[in-house]
Amino acid sequence: MLILGADTSGKNGSIALVRFGAGEPQTLDLVPLEGGTFSAQLVPQIAALLKKHGLKKEDIDAFAVASGPGSFTGLRVGLAAIKALAEVLDKPIAAVSRLEVVARSAEISGEVVAALDAGRNEVYSGFYRVEKGRSGLVSEDLQSLPEFLASHGERPVITPDAKLADRAQTAHLQTILIPLPQADAIARLGHQKIQAGQTISPEALDATYIRRSDAEIVKSSSSPR
Repeated sequence: MLILGADTSGKNGSIALVRFGAGEPQTLDLVPLEGGTFSAQLVPQIAALLKKHGLKKEDIDAFAVASGPGSFTGLRVGLAAIKALAEVLDKPIAAVSRLEVVARSAEISGEVVAALDAGRNEVYSGFYRVEKGRSGLVSEDLQSLPEFLASHGERPVITPDAKLADRAQTAHLQTILIPLPQADAIARLGHQKIQAGQTISPEALDATYIRRSDAEIVKSSSSPR
């Protein structure tokens, strides 16, 4: 099975082609995408990636895409492109939480907290139970940094953000700093979801923002009570 993974949720993004078979998954290629220009880069980069490896878009068996949390604009661009490709090619999609990828990346079992810097002195946090290559979501939330640091007790905090890791360590939380997961990690977790039948139709694919947009916040605050 050949999976195209895509992540446009952060300041920078990536796409990857990963082949799955009897042995270990093989990452054919991982291509970085520069933040701020996803809409101009994504489809041409996918075409160039396929051409580089002598593949056609019809050779893609499935798609795995980061569905959030992250940038509103970036997520919309990535999801729209994957929706269009999957619909045209009639191929399955796995929607993958960045927090779940982070939770799995430390390769430890038990209750863990995945954390991503959300800006504005806030943290995207995901509480997961991880066991033998499987992960169960307990909750995902947006917390202020002080609230986050005060709320997770003995559970290890897993994060790719060095500054957030420093703050967690200063607060005496068990902290594991990992490399930032990219599109190949999205593809690997997506493959597991596809194998488990956890796919989503192009029409149903949507972002998991966790944070409301500024427009929604303004609308809510200006609504009559």
